[in-house]
Amino acid sequence: MTPRIPALFALGLFVSACAVGPDYERPETTPPEVYRGELAPAEAESYADLAWWQVFEDEVLQSLIREALHANYDLEVAIHRVEQARTGVGVAQSAFYPGITGEGNFSRQRTPQQFGEDAMTFNTFFGGLALAWEIDIWGRIRRLSESAEARYLGSEEARRGVMLTLATTVAQSYLTLLELDRELEIANQTVASFQRTSDLFHQRFEGGIGTRLATARADAALAATQAAVPELERLIAIQENTISVLLGRNPGPIPRGVPLVERQVAPSVPAGLPSDLLERRPDIVQAERQMQSANALIGAAKADFFPRIGLTAFYGGQSEHLDDIAKGRFNVWNAVGSTVGPLFQGFRLWEQYKGTKAFYEETVASYEGTIVTAFAEVSNTLTTREKLAGVREARERSVTAYQEAVELSLMRYDAGLAGYYEVLDAQQQLFPAEIQLAQAQLGQLLAVVDLYRVLGGGWQVDDTDWVAGEFVPDEGATD
Repeated sequence: MTPRIPALFALGLFVSACAVGPDYERPETTPPEVYRGELAPAEAESYADLAWWQVFEDEVLQSLIREALHANYDLEVAIHRVEQARTGVGVAQSAFYPGITGEGNFSRQRTPQQFGEDAMTFNTFFGGLALAWEIDIWGRIRRLSESAEARYLGSEEARRGVMLTLATTVAQSYLTLLELDRELEIANQTVASFQRTSDLFHQRFEGGIGTRLATARADAALAATQAAVPELERLIAIQENTISVLLGRNPGPIPRGVPLVERQVAPSVPAGLPSDLLERRPDIVQAERQMQSANALIGAAKADFFPRIGLTAFYGGQSEHLDDIAKGRFNVWNAVGSTVGPLFQGFRLWEQYKGTKAFYEETVASYEGTIVTAFAEVSNTLTTREKLAGVREARERSVTAYQEAVELSLMRYDAGLAGYYEVLDAQQQLFPAEIQLAQAQLGQLLAVVDLYRVLGGGWQVDDTDWVAGEFVPDEGATD
């Protein structure tokens, strides 16, 4: 081995270790010690550690989420964006290698007769390979590659965020559909109740006991309640179409699983340590990747101030005969080392450098803003979950009281102790109270689903398992 080879190898190691510009460091943040609205002390265990199928135990809902994860168009768009970012990494890293191009041409030429010499016609064949390579002394290519890789990783987190949002959106849309079903059930029951009341008033009026005013009020109340039925049927159809879009299918009916009234809200859902949210939320991690990418661009812009050192070479052949072009005596070659550096660019490079620094500061502000927003979303959801529990308890007491009032008013009316107004008033108060109770039940369920989303739920689940909706065993694993 000649002494030059180790020297060149050592130079290569030195060059690969040298890159101008700042190395990335995560900015310091101050997460709260506990989430505002959390009832229990902060602990490492978190609701976000569960897989989505452990959270949404309804088998029908699970099948809908699996279908959405395989066919949703927003997710498909996110997947293709990841592919674009991945190819961007390959494009950036291609500059590490020499670029080799091939060249060939053929010409036929005739010279005129002159000085007693005959005119001549001859051919020229030319072919060769050209090489160009930029030696990355200042790390410009490395910084561009680092930036592209960070963008790629950021697109991966964006895709993960779409998957999480998709799963929770399907769940929330499905629960909303069940709540509309419950409202329709209440409306039909109320219509039946008002129909019985109307029939009773008409019987009394025909028997000469009641009044025409009573029958008119009963008919009006019945008609008003009947109007709610087609309206709810319209909303149900729209909600089914909304879910169909999430599933990537044409509008159609959606199957149901456990009814709304039979669903129980999880009694205790730990949020986990606030500091862990920085690693769990896909949007926070994506924002950090964007910050890493912008930081690397500062180094690339700084490297533009230094000269670029390159190597170009050519090897080929030229001959009048094609079969001679590869013979040694017809070979042509050259090798050139070059350095090109900026002397004056009208402050263009300086402005570009300042622009990359401003862009980095923008990504830092976006990152810190994303963190603050995330903490607020978790706090809002925890507070909503807590307060809706009290709302539901009050709504349940209200419905129970109104149900008793309807029964008592009918008994008093039959006994001649109350007028028609008391009966209608009790029935009209019960209908909205039952609707409000159903909405409170839905609100509690939606709050738990939203908590899973804002905590970055399923962050430890592998992509294959996430899409499959179950833990897929590794084929290479052994017991």
